[in-house]
Amino acid sequence: MSEATEMEKAYDPQKVEGKIYQYWLDSGVFDAEINPDKQPYCIVIPPPNVTGVLHMGHALDETIQDLLIRWYRMRGFEALWVPGTDHAGIATQNVVEAQLAEEGLTRDDLGRENFVARVWEVKEEHHGTITAQLQRIGVSVDWRRERFTLDEGLSRAVREAFVTLYEQGLIYRGARMINWCPRCGTGLSDLEVQREETQGHLWYIRYPEPDGGPGVVVATTRPETMLGDTAVAVHPHDERYADMIGKTVILPLMEREIPIVPDDYIDMEFGTGALKVTPAHDPNDLEIAQRHDLPSILVIGLTGKMTEETGPYAGLDRYDCREKVVADLAQLGLLERIEDYVHTPGQCQRCDTVVEPLVSTQWFVKMAPLAAKGLAAVDSRKVSFIPERWTKVYRDWLESIEDWCISRQLWWGHSIPVWYCDDCGEQTCARSDPTRCAHCGSEKIRQDPDVLDTWFSSALWPFSTLGWPDETAELDYFYPTSVLVTGYDIIYFWVARMIMMGMHLVGREPFGEVFLHGLVRDEHGQKMSKSRGNAVDPIGLMDEYGADAMRFALAQLITHGQDVTYAPDRLVGARNFGNKLWNASRFVIMNLTDAAPVDLDTVELSLADRWILSRHSRMLAQVDRQLAGYNLAQAADAIYEYVWSEFCDWYVEVAKTDLYGDDAARKATVQTILRKLLSEILRAIHPFMPFITEDIWQRFAPDEGSISRQQYPQAEETWRDEEVEAQMGLLQAVTTEIRTLRAELKINPGQPVTVSIIAPDEAATSLVASQRQAVCSLAAVEQLDVATAPADAPSDAISAVTGGVQVYLHLAGAIDVEKEAARIQKEIAEIEQDRLRSKDKLQNPDFLNRAPAAVVNKERAKLAGFDQDLEKLRAQVKRLSSISR
Repeated sequence: MSEATEMEKAYDPQKVEGKIYQYWLDSGVFDAEINPDKQPYCIVIPPPNVTGVLHMGHALDETIQDLLIRWYRMRGFEALWVPGTDHAGIATQNVVEAQLAEEGLTRDDLGRENFVARVWEVKEEHHGTITAQLQRIGVSVDWRRERFTLDEGLSRAVREAFVTLYEQGLIYRGARMINWCPRCGTGLSDLEVQREETQGHLWYIRYPEPDGGPGVVVATTRPETMLGDTAVAVHPHDERYADMIGKTVILPLMEREIPIVPDDYIDMEFGTGALKVTPAHDPNDLEIAQRHDLPSILVIGLTGKMTEETGPYAGLDRYDCREKVVADLAQLGLLERIEDYVHTPGQCQRCDTVVEPLVSTQWFVKMAPLAAKGLAAVDSRKVSFIPERWTKVYRDWLESIEDWCISRQLWWGHSIPVWYCDDCGEQTCARSDPTRCAHCGSEKIRQDPDVLDTWFSSALWPFSTLGWPDETAELDYFYPTSVLVTGYDIIYFWVARMIMMGMHLVGREPFGEVFLHGLVRDEHGQKMSKSRGNAVDPIGLMDEYGADAMRFALAQLITHGQDVTYAPDRLVGARNFGNKLWNASRFVIMNLTDAAPVDLDTVELSLADRWILSRHSRMLAQVDRQLAGYNLAQAADAIYEYVWSEFCDWYVEVAKTDLYGDDAARKATVQTILRKLLSEILRAIHPFMPFITEDIWQRFAPDEGSISRQQYPQAEETWRDEEVEAQMGLLQAVTTEIRTLRAELKINPGQPVTVSIIAPDEAATSLVASQRQAVCSLAAVEQLDVATAPADAPSDAISAVTGGVQVYLHLAGAIDVEKEAARIQKEIAEIEQDRLRSKDKLQNPDFLNRAPAAVVNKERAKLAGFDQDLEKLRAQVKRLSSISR
């Protein structure tokens, strides 16, 4: 980095961010080593999909983690942030299959080996993109330790985990009803199925009796599945069907006789109270069938097409079949009616295809024993959720957990380490590829074609990335990791599974704390998505505002588990804050060239000096306290308010008098204070805004290395002084009132004025008088008269009161009273017209009924603003009138 102290007039993030990040890499400031003399602090990054691109959720997640890791690093911890990416089975395979489709090919055209090779090529192409995007944000990860969920080490960890669980009887293969995605061609766990309200229909179909009697009417949202019905179920206490239980009806179109069975599961209020039972395509129907020993008929196959069991409908797509079945039923007079109906069909999380419940042979993990350990980790407080309310969500899920389907009918992923013997029919599960059957010795063995659910390898992430299953020094030093930062939306997918696997396989919790943040929503509270057209590209934001502005804006929005509402004005405000910091730093650095440091404990300090040191200490204590409690927004706000409203707007302005004055001792004192404050401000802000603070630091302290490795500033309680803060607060209030009066009368900022102060007591009088020079400088006052009540109020001035102090701004020579009163009256007339138009709009029923709520509320706020402006202007006219009389 440059050792020059000269700073450009404006900060340009695009020119410096890339150079600064490369400096960090070259300097090795992110590298972490095993250091017995230091306390470890470790975070493992939630690995983004290797073929993905960063979205606002990533930006929020990485901002939080980077803030924490930089804070702990600067506090003297050996801070390791482990980077990496996820192979993302289904998502990545879908990306490559889409590419092949554009070439007119399918994965079957390539064959498994060539297809997997193609996916590896795509992975390598995309890896550089996601890495570069992470670096744009400024992530201070140890890139030497980067991992990939399909790299050699993690693949060995996955196999060890699978074989261990298999040997313990916790992994088994069996036929169960699962969620099947016809588009992706694989089974899915329940968590990979999303449900959204969809407008559909209820078709009411009559199933007649064998003798031609009326039979029963059933209601269904999926008429195509009726071809696989094997019964009709009714509630045993439903009097409408008391005489039908035990009888049979004819299944239309299939002309198959099926029984009517009683079952307590039936909801008598839904539809007609009679439920068609399709055991092969509904989990609840399957349970009914098992209770009544009913057969199961598969009518929809793995590709979403009708099977041979459906006769004339065989080969039709399930939705084409639905149309034909409905038409045929109508033609037979068996379609009673159709009703609109809102329901929530399951959809594949990756491709949005409606999933098909099918009975399939898959691999499962027995979750009950693992869930018990996951619950114990929370009960013993080995793992704590922040905010605490998510503990109940976690607990409720684990207490009712189902076995986890871990096999996927894909080609990209971790192969299941099980081989089947064609001779004896047994299966061999091994840590290394076998050449013979472990049971009979036959060489006629073939590996299971399926791969593991992506989340299986992700569940091992905190310890596999540190070397498990080997007992590495890194695992011993950095594990358990310190905190997991992630969104609350994957508490089931990932968080719970990591806790269970860590407790079971390693015997320790994977992390001590889980900080769950919310999702990023748009300014209207809607979830961001490409389909809604409201997704915001963080790369575009960084191009426009810089990484620091985006990071700080996000930090100001982070609360415990609450969704984050993105608004563009937040970015503008954060960028302005960066510019404010740059300008103040530039001013300070320019005025430190001839500085001779003094001992602040031995020199006389002014009121402003003691005030800023007290406020500075208070800010540092608050930031430390808020960061320790993961109150990141409150910490960011504390820094913002102090730097902008106290350091820049007050102390720097007050300091100019001494910096440009003739008192060398005062100048040296102020320079020493400015050096101390700027040093600690830069270090305090660094975890939030790393690029700009590093750039300024290199101009401020070019010989001290990266700011990333400097000590985080600590509050010095000895500087705290409540009395001084109160005294300075009164002076600030007086100065602000003078400025406000000037602004209301539109007096030119550079035009000097005369002000009279009447204080309530001698102490206040003495205070204001002693700080006359500062007040005059800050409020452009030429003459400041100070007296103690009861003193005569001047007759040619407008006044305001603050903290018991009466402030009078003399108008003689400052404004033409009559002309100013006329101007205000004209402004009042214009606002009254605007107010009338707004009021008429809000009294218009058409506007109130048709306009969106947000528009109506905005108009109401506008009307309230007009009222406030009018009240203020009328008060000014009244004051001016009293003077003119």
